Amino acid sequence: MMKGPKFNSMRSAIALAVFLLLVVGFAPVSTRLALADSAMPQDFVYVDEVIPDLQVNLRYGGSDNFMGRPVDGYEGRRLILTRTAADALARVQAQLRTFGLSLLVYDGYRPQRAVDHFVRWATDLDDQVNKAAYYPDVDKSTLFEQGYIADRSGHTRGSTMDLVIADAATGAPLDMGTPWDHFGPESWPNYADLTAQQRTNRLLLRSLMLDNGFTPYEQEWWHFTLANEPYPDTYFDFPVR
Repeated sequence: MMKGPKFNSMRSAIALAVFLLLVVGFAPVSTRLALADSAMPQDFVYVDEVIPDLQVNLRYGGSDNFMGRPVDGYEGRRLILTRTAADALARVQAQLRTFGLSLLVYDGYRPQRAVDHFVRWATDLDDQVNKAAYYPDVDKSTLFEQGYIADRSGHTRGSTMDLVIADAATGAPLDMGTPWDHFGPESWPNYADLTAQQRTNRLLLRSLMLDNGFTPYEQEWWHFTLANEPYPDTYFDFPVR
C-alpha cells in the first residue's frame, strides 16, 4: 500500500476533485455560468454597422412584449450579434433588397439577466398583463413545461435572432399567420391551418435563412440560429446598449 507524503497528497487531490464535482457539478464551465462582463466582446458587433438598411425593433427594450415592460439587460435598442452571424444575415438582406423587401429583427443577442427576468416573470402567476395578446390559449403555469420559458436561451450565445420579412418602404411585416412571440402551435413552422399566402411567406423566410447557414427552431417560425455559431456553449451577460 502506498504511504507517506505522496499518498497523502494524492488523497487530498482526490478529495478536492470529489468536492468540486459535488458542489460545482459535471457540466463544463462555459455551459454552466454566464459571462457577466460589462463590455461587449470584440467579435460581437452592432448590426446597423454591418447592415445599415436592416429594420430593427427590439421589443424587449420596451413594453410591447409578453411581459408588458422593458426586460432587464436591454439598456438600449441597438441589435447586437456575433460578427459571423451578422455577416450571414447581411447575405439574406442582400437577397431581399432587390425585391423591395427587408428583414425586420425583433431580437438578437439577449443577456442572461434578461432570461433570468423571464423566469421570474413566469413564476408570478398573478402577472398576466399581456396574456390576451401573446398567450391567449396557454395557461401561464405551463410555460416551463411546454418549453416557452427556460433558464437558458440560444439568444444569449449571440448568434440567434427573431425576425420576419417586411416591406422595405413601409416596414410592414409580411403576414405569417401569427405575430412574433405568439405562444401556441399556430406559431410552429409546419402549422397547417394557414392561408396559401401565409405558408408562402413562412417558406420564403425559412428558405432564405437555411440557404445562408441558419437553422430553424421547430416551435417558432421567426427563430433562427447560425449553424456554425462561434459560441455554441457560452452564455453571455453584457447588457444591450
